[in-house]
Amino acid sequence: MAKQFLKTNDHLFASRPHTAAGKYTNYHYSNITWAPYGPYWRQGRKIFLTEMFSSKRLESYEYIRVEERQAFISRLYALSGKPVMLKEHLSRVTLSVISRIVLGEKYFSEFESGRSMVTVEECQKMLGYVKRMKALRHKFDRFYDHVLEKHRARREAEDFVAKDMVDMLLRLADDPDIEVKLTTDGIKGFTQDLIAGGTDTSATTLEWAMSEVLRQPNIANKATEELDRVIGRNRWVEEKDIPQLPYIDAIVKETMRLHPVTVLLAPHLALQDCHVAGYDIRKGTRVLINTWSIGRDPNLWDAPEEFFPERFLGKAIDVKGQNFELLPFGSGRRMCPGYSLALKMIGSSLANMLHGFHWKLPGDMKPEELNIEEVFGLTTPRKVPLVAFMEPRLPSHLY
Repeated sequence: MAKQFLKTNDHLFASRPHTAAGKYTNYHYSNITWAPYGPYWRQGRKIFLTEMFSSKRLESYEYIRVEERQAFISRLYALSGKPVMLKEHLSRVTLSVISRIVLGEKYFSEFESGRSMVTVEECQKMLGYVKRMKALRHKFDRFYDHVLEKHRARREAEDFVAKDMVDMLLRLADDPDIEVKLTTDGIKGFTQDLIAGGTDTSATTLEWAMSEVLRQPNIANKATEELDRVIGRNRWVEEKDIPQLPYIDAIVKETMRLHPVTVLLAPHLALQDCHVAGYDIRKGTRVLINTWSIGRDPNLWDAPEEFFPERFLGKAIDVKGQNFELLPFGSGRRMCPGYSLALKMIGSSLANMLHGFHWKLPGDMKPEELNIEEVFGLTTPRKVPLVAFMEPRLPSHLY
């Protein structure tokens, strides 16, 4: 059924409904996620695909991903033998990567003026209440005004060179030939998409992947056997190695099947009256795609409740929107434009965590005792954060 709405009749369901979240926390539908279908959205989509997430652009930012990943590994190494709440470290490394790529520098819980950056947790607490959404909008504004002020000041320098995605957006905003004027709200909306879409989502996926690996030690053994065979024990995994690591790739896919970051894709809106799969659908109808249910449908998957990466080995199933039984990034016109960056970050981070460390659960906890309850919200994280111990498995000079 998802294929009917996301491919066959994609053109009829390519818009978004008006929501309080889109109005109050996304600059009156100025971002890619909530913008209605039309010239503004098409232009934004083109900017994301050709300017922000082109292969050349992502390659130019690889050094950032490598630097932050190595800093992440070094922090874990310093905690060897101690209990680690993994999500905190995963959120830090993903935010560091995204903020350097998008904003040009690192931002954690606070920046230098003392005004705090809005966290995903704050978003989740505030969303659903218009008054609180308006307050959240003000927090976003304070942060993005600070970011834009710094970037505009840098642009005045004679030796200015664009280095991040906000620089690109400001350049496009000054372009007299752009089809639809890119306003300050548009820049803020696009920036928010880039940060929110790439931070908590990747960290949550990685935490779930490590949870499932710890629940089944045989999976960790198979993964490290592959890593030792392909990579050896004298270097770290690079992004270019990932295509040669099919079992690591299978773990990522199986995690996205069983634990999609979002239960429901962002709602689609019917642009006209239409007839789809035997149903008469009126213009303005909202359509919701439940990726969580699709991933656990026994008509599509054998033993759907079991975490079994081997189901993907030798199978031409990917997560890029062409296989409708696996849709972590959606499909069609409204598919997540940043999926390629997410896959690079998730694949290389997971591979290096398994390559660099032996992992175990706290105390005498047995693998089958690990809690895997979910919390449903903007994202679908673990109800109980994962705590684990690790010991290095590579030569000490690599850390």
